[in-house]
Amino acid sequence: MTTTKKDFIPVLLGGDLNLYGMARSFYELTNKPIRVIASAQIAPTKYSSILDIEYVANFDTDPTFIDKMRKIAKEYENSDVPVILMGMGDWYTELISRHRDELSKTFICPYIDTKLEKELENKESFYAICEQYNLPYPKTKIITKAMVEEKAELQPYEFPVALKSANSVTWNDFKSPIKEKVYIIDNMTEYNRVIHGIYKDGYEDNMILQEFVQGDASPMRVLNVYVDKDHKVKMMCLGNAVLADPTPLGIGNYLAIIPDYNEEIFNQVKYFLEDINYTGFANFDLKYDIKDNTYKFFEINLRQGRSSFFVSLNGLNLAEWVVRDYVYDDLKDADVLLADIPDKDGKLWLNVPVDVFEKYTPESKYKEKAKQMIAEKRFGYTFYYEGDKSIKRYLLLQRMFRYYRKAFKQYGDRVGR
Repeated sequence: MTTTKKDFIPVLLGGDLNLYGMARSFYELTNKPIRVIASAQIAPTKYSSILDIEYVANFDTDPTFIDKMRKIAKEYENSDVPVILMGMGDWYTELISRHRDELSKTFICPYIDTKLEKELENKESFYAICEQYNLPYPKTKIITKAMVEEKAELQPYEFPVALKSANSVTWNDFKSPIKEKVYIIDNMTEYNRVIHGIYKDGYEDNMILQEFVQGDASPMRVLNVYVDKDHKVKMMCLGNAVLADPTPLGIGNYLAIIPDYNEEIFNQVKYFLEDINYTGFANFDLKYDIKDNTYKFFEINLRQGRSSFFVSLNGLNLAEWVVRDYVYDDLKDADVLLADIPDKDGKLWLNVPVDVFEKYTPESKYKEKAKQMIAEKRFGYTFYYEGDKSIKRYLLLQRMFRYYRKAFKQYGDRVGR
């Protein structure tokens, strides 16, 4: 970043681990507490000295959201200092995109318009776009409520199959005892129990039934991208997820990531994002399919992901890309940075205690690489930060570790599915 220092103000929306990671990235640039608005208090952002956090009930829905944002906009309407507005969950990115024209009068909003947001956020239309751009994805069948109610004949792919909501925003609002982030289903009896239970409990949106992608050890990849205001890709950083959450509501969330590099994936995604005139952060989940030796795209998040602090941990401060783009305006002539981090310098990002990682991570060359990083003290957490230490946050970390030890004891047999 240029050496001439300029002031800017980040305003971040949310309260989860993703929020804390991005706030930490901004804090390392400003050394000032980061303003945060959240709908509720949750563990990752509790007792933090680097956050100036305000809780507003129902802030993650309209009209509460836009009413509050209009009040915040008035605070900055006469300011000469740029104000960067960023949301940390799908519901916040959707709300910012919905009101982008109005919010952009006061805030820097590094997001796409609502039309493109809806096309990419919904997995049905995203897979249709994948077809246009030759991005491989799992074989997919759309399941509607009407199909289930009419008991339409289902001809699923060979079991196991994966079942998930087509719309992450409506799924987030859905409440049910049988709710899981993604269902891995082994037989027709289980399929009928789940699909009829979902719609019986009031879900209205479509579901997606997919062929289960059979992978080898550590087949998951996560790609983080920054696309500048001129719709040019400027940073791409790939991670290899060596351990993922096996619990029902967390399944698939990454818990351990090491840096990776794949130029073919970089080139595919770069062309795709630039051709659709994307702007801001994008986060892709991929899985290597041993049947046809391709990486299958599962989804795009229209923001950095909850595990994306692994990028900052490996020396590419996520917040710096937004600041360089909109405050310093020095990305225009910059070449795209394809993160190629040498093994000797790479760091392991963790979200579980080391003992859980070592006990439950499937054996592979990737696990061995990660264990070497641990032995050399080249690892870190989003939550645990030397610049934000306190007894209360340390106790929260220990509580989180106890949760994962208990969760893996109960669900550890799901690891690797």
